[in-house]
Amino acid sequence: MRILAIIASSVALAAATAVAQAQAPAPTPPPEPDAAKANPVSWSAMQIYSGRERNMLAAAEAMPADKYGYKPTADQWTFAKIVSHIAGSNGTLCAAISGTPAPDAVKVAETASKAELQAGLKASFDFCDKAMSALTDAKLGDTITFFRGAQLPRARAVIEITADLPDHYSQMAAYLRLNGILPPSAQPRK
Repeated sequence: MRILAIIASSVALAAATAVAQAQAPAPTPPPEPDAAKANPVSWSAMQIYSGRERNMLAAAEAMPADKYGYKPTADQWTFAKIVSHIAGSNGTLCAAISGTPAPDAVKVAETASKAELQAGLKASFDFCDKAMSALTDAKLGDTITFFRGAQLPRARAVIEITADLPDHYSQMAAYLRLNGILPPSAQPRK
């Protein structure tokens, strides 16, 4: 009998809470920054891009130099190849986004040292930071020359970079975990 009384009171409390929540005004969401209101698409792309930038730079730092040649299987890229590829890809994509050539510093061979690969990766993100921060929604429909000379809207390059970086970060995170290192995105927040 006592158990039925506890269950009944729990149900009554849950029902009263639901009614009170339904009657309470919805919480006011935090205000959007002015940039988000003025350029919602490019602002959102910058948010995605910035998060991947932080994680990728931290992942490149976290992997020990002697593990840059690591690859889980013979058919997969080495960690160094992933870093080299990201630097070059960022250069190509952000050159298309900005309409300016990428600096030579983004071209770094996968056989380079950890320090050289990190410098190339950092240079590519520095270049992309400028391209992405200058982007506005009004520029997304402009025609750019993309891979293999294709004439496409600038939005295509923006979508490409926001899709490509998470893909390659997942590779980096997996390689770190396979080497007993907790990836930056899994670290406790400070």
